Amino acid sequence: MTDTTSNSLKILVYSDDVDVRKQVILALGRRPHPSLPEVEYVEVATEPAVRAQLDAGGLALAVLDGEAAPAGGLGIAKAVKDEVPDAPPIVVLIGRPQDAWLATWSRAEATVAHPLDPFELARTVVGLLRPVNVGA
Repeated sequence: MTDTTSNSLKILVYSDDVDVRKQVILALGRRPHPSLPEVEYVEVATEPAVRAQLDAGGLALAVLDGEAAPAGGLGIAKAVKDEVPDAPPIVVLIGRPQDAWLATWSRAEATVAHPLDPFELARTVVGLLRPVNVGA
């Protein structure tokens, strides 16, 4: 789903920690891949803000911090996949690679472990966004 008014992709970045949000944005940059349009980031720090943004629509992808408190990204991902029709793909940032099994439960499309590897995050996000943008 693209924002047709600006021809950019909107990515939601959720964490209660501003530093985590900044790491995600710095890792992905304005254009994570030459085949993609520029990215517009929507930063949120609370679960209600995540839900409001999802309800508003227009998001190409959501990056949710699984270590956020009081609402973790895995629980939010599960609720979103259960309750939001046409939910965007979700990447959950997890505390340990061993926690990846929780992503299966949450139905997130992908996980990336803390500490964030910028190349792994970009590769994961681009892999999820490129199919959305095919033919655009």
